[in-house]
Amino acid sequence: MEVPAGTMDSAPVGQSTSSQNGGGVGGGRHGTLDEPVTETIMRDLRGIGKKLWYVMLPRARTEAGAGLKEWDLWGPLFLCLALSIVLWFQAKHQQEVVFSLVYVIVWVGACVVTANALLLGGKISFFQSVCVLGYCIFPLDIAALACAFTPSSLSLLKIVFVVVGFTWATGASVGFMSELVPADRKALAVYPVWLFYVSISWVILLI
Repeated sequence: MEVPAGTMDSAPVGQSTSSQNGGGVGGGRHGTLDEPVTETIMRDLRGIGKKLWYVMLPRARTEAGAGLKEWDLWGPLFLCLALSIVLWFQAKHQQEVVFSLVYVIVWVGACVVTANALLLGGKISFFQSVCVLGYCIFPLDIAALACAFTPSSLSLLKIVFVVVGFTWATGASVGFMSELVPADRKALAVYPVWLFYVSISWVILLI
């Protein structure tokens, strides 16, 4: 029986279909599993820096929709850890409670706000929303650090730092989140975001 021409020569021996199509991890010539660890770390750090740029500069937020599609949780985890450590050092009593409280407020609060946005018909994935809310605590991290170096006698200055950080964090997150929720439900989506950052700001002032 003759074998039709071309059926056995359609692919080289030992070459998989995925390699013919350029497939693999990452879909490129070399997947991310093949790159050096240092290159992976630098790529992640550049991504974190870019998202912080979106948060801190209002004019850059016009590009944020595309940038935040590639969500990550490393940045929010680092920012939450930094805030917890700063407040832990500031706390005079029950430091472990303060450290844990910040973690609970940030992560549980972000999940609740995200669930609310999704129930209101938000066009965003769960982890994208948590990523946005986590990155937007960066101004409050700066405010907490500034308060740590401010003498207790200048309590009014601490309030100013926290109010500025809260305003910046809320403005950044609301700018992202409000675009992803139907217009007639924006108020219902924005209020929990505001309450989320009020809670974090209140903890900073109490320490």
